[in-house]
Amino acid sequence: MEFDAQTAQFFHRSVLSQELIAGLAIRPGGHYLDATVGGGGHSELILSAAPDVRVTAIDQDAQAIAAAQTRLASYGDRIQFWRGNFVDYQPPESLFDGIIADLGVSSAQLDIPDRGFSFRHQAPLDMRMDQRQSLTAAQIINHWDETQLANTIYEYGEERLSRRIARAIVERRPFETTTQLAEAIARSVPKKYRYGRIHPATRTFQALRIAVNQELSSLEKFLNCAPRWLKPGGRIGIISFHSLEDRLVKHHLRDSPILRVLTKKPITPQPTERDENPRARSAKLRLAERL
Repeated sequence: MEFDAQTAQFFHRSVLSQELIAGLAIRPGGHYLDATVGGGGHSELILSAAPDVRVTAIDQDAQAIAAAQTRLASYGDRIQFWRGNFVDYQPPESLFDGIIADLGVSSAQLDIPDRGFSFRHQAPLDMRMDQRQSLTAAQIINHWDETQLANTIYEYGEERLSRRIARAIVERRPFETTTQLAEAIARSVPKKYRYGRIHPATRTFQALRIAVNQELSSLEKFLNCAPRWLKPGGRIGIISFHSLEDRLVKHHLRDSPILRVLTKKPITPQPTERDENPRARSAKLRLAERL
């Protein structure tokens, strides 16, 4: 789907769509919260699943909101948009029949070069989901001290060579682009690690993205609040893409005194979906119901 130059191209392929919609058990006339609307794929399925359904759609990315507004324009006032981080959302007095969140970085954010999320493109070290915020990946890379960098790469990237990578970054900085950083990381690791299953910069880039956007702290706050936004019998479905997210989701759904977990093990994509969309391979869906 194409938009004008200001909006850029924003297309996100939703994952585990059928499993999520089935798990929500959507009610006619229900009101649902899509806490990470992205390109609007999940919201569209919710709106079309039953008569008179309404959706409140949240995203902190202006390009995502613009894309979803265009895609879902035909639904009129059945969908309302709010731009911001889901942790800052103040729900209406009436509760929701269901809540969904598709976590992490979207396909569009990875594929639009100047967003700086991917080292496949030469781009500024940005990585902000909400471009109104001041902190960027460049500021972290070029100004944080070596210990803070190493701890961040280890904690958020689960990178065992974090100290070696942090030392190389500090020695070679400043960095301006994603490709400069990725190349420096690749040169800093042993050859056998350099040519492994994934690029040696992958985990560091994940760590930077999480740090820039405060993803885990925001998710934890959201998981503490969201169950109280549900009507009795309402359901929450969370899709995560790495172990740090999934661990938080698993524990918060399990430990909530007002939720009943519906998925003892996470739902994962079918082989067909994994083949058609390689980015879906690590997706995990967990569901719970308000008591």
